[in-house]
Amino acid sequence: MFFGTFQAWGRGFRGNRRQKIMLSPTAKVMPKMRREPGAMRRPGCEFTTHVLWETRTFSERCARIHLSYEFQIPFCMIRLLACAGALLAMFASTGLRAQDTFQVGNTTLTATNVASGIQLPWEILWGPDDFLWVTSRPGTVYRINPETGATTTVLTKSVTNNGSGEPGMLGMAMHPEWETTPKVFIVYTTGSTWNGTERLSVFDWNGSSLVNEEVLLSLPAAGIHNGSRLLVLPDNTLLMTTGDVGDGGASSQNLSSLNGKVLRLNLDGSIPSDNPTPGSYVYSHGHRNPQGLAMGPGGIIYSSEHGQSNNDEVNIIEPGRNYGWPNVEGVCNTSSENSFCAANNVREPIDTFSPCAAVNGLIWYNHPAIPEWQNCLLLSVLGGFALNDKRLSVLSMSEDGMSVTGETQWFASYGQRIRDVAVNPYTGAVYLAFNGTSYPGSGPNIIKEFRNMDYVPVTSVTGCRYPGALNYDANATEDDNSCQFAGCTDPTALNYVPWANVTTTCMYTAPCPEDVNGDGATTVSDMLLVLGAFGDVCN
Repeated sequence: MFFGTFQAWGRGFRGNRRQKIMLSPTAKVMPKMRREPGAMRRPGCEFTTHVLWETRTFSERCARIHLSYEFQIPFCMIRLLACAGALLAMFASTGLRAQDTFQVGNTTLTATNVASGIQLPWEILWGPDDFLWVTSRPGTVYRINPETGATTTVLTKSVTNNGSGEPGMLGMAMHPEWETTPKVFIVYTTGSTWNGTERLSVFDWNGSSLVNEEVLLSLPAAGIHNGSRLLVLPDNTLLMTTGDVGDGGASSQNLSSLNGKVLRLNLDGSIPSDNPTPGSYVYSHGHRNPQGLAMGPGGIIYSSEHGQSNNDEVNIIEPGRNYGWPNVEGVCNTSSENSFCAANNVREPIDTFSPCAAVNGLIWYNHPAIPEWQNCLLLSVLGGFALNDKRLSVLSMSEDGMSVTGETQWFASYGQRIRDVAVNPYTGAVYLAFNGTSYPGSGPNIIKEFRNMDYVPVTSVTGCRYPGALNYDANATEDDNSCQFAGCTDPTALNYVPWANVTTTCMYTAPCPEDVNGDGATTVSDMLLVLGAFGDVCN
């Protein structure tokens, strides 16, 4: 398996007289291999490998069998072959190399396996305790040491899980005041596959496990389209995405239903008094199956959403807006869609993907460790019907964060579905949850780190650590409660932003009500929209 020279002291076939045996096998070698932190040690021998461009010592020891430099020649050869076979089996079983490098502009990213064997990972996030937290759809929550890969189970629940569908243990978020209120919010489904219940619960963290469940919200669940992503906002409210449970969008346009929505609630489960509709959890509606939530600069909320067969979407979530489903897919570009959009306050997506790529978890990246990705959205992609576009999409954004200006695609060479993405706030490393080659459960299921090894983190700096804040400091290791969020702070204004603490211009009447399509000008297009909708009954 390796270019190299194996040296072994052994006993020859002529009695017990020692003789030095030089073995010089010739074979291929995986570049820059090393045992990853936390990885299980595999049976092997100690030897020296001479790689084409470097020489390094590759040391692998058996966990149960400790080999000596002095042993019978046949025994040595068997062990050497076993070593190579074990390594081949290891890489064949994972489908991913132990370590790779990727060139991103002038930045070299080193990819490392952090953890494996987590069945169907759904959510991965960097916790306030500086551990990785992962939900596994069959009903488990794991806590992973990112340095060693040591993985512990912190919660196990009986959930709906049919192996290949979409129910189970899903979204997760941490309480923003972790030091005084160590709680974890989790979404999971229970009951039958097609007539189940989706629950939003909060658990206490006792230092080793999640206990004392309190159910905050319950709504219908199904085998598909359950949404379930969570995002804690700077005003200590919680957003939760929900899907249309496969009902074709009937629930999405029904404001009395909690399905097909983005919901907003207080951390105790109550309804915020400043929600768009008093007494309702609904923050936005007209959603099919929103799979990602992230906050960008100035408090902009981004969401990724599955389309039916075309038009996966990246949206900016605004209170009270309609996102079109099932009447509109993607942008408003047909006669019927234009009419619906004009009459129903539809917010068009800032990016679409056709055919569907199955976009999933996303996060705003603003860290100096990978300067080429700063101020970009990192979007995990499962791959659509063809399953040939599984990747991490890096979406370049305009300076104000309101539009997508470009896309680069990464890690498609692995051929693995990418379910979610997280970022280490200290090193800037990116963590991806790989979720099968062709369908959920097909394997491998691996948490992988992509890190700029040349970046040296700042050891201790206080500042704003919220990536969506105006004064976000990527080098800050301790938050000083100085985060600033721009927006209108007047609850009576049309553009009120509940979590804003830096006042910008408030609008009390539409600046140009004749601008029906919202392109900043009143043109013939607006007139055609009005004529097309003439006579319609407005809801």
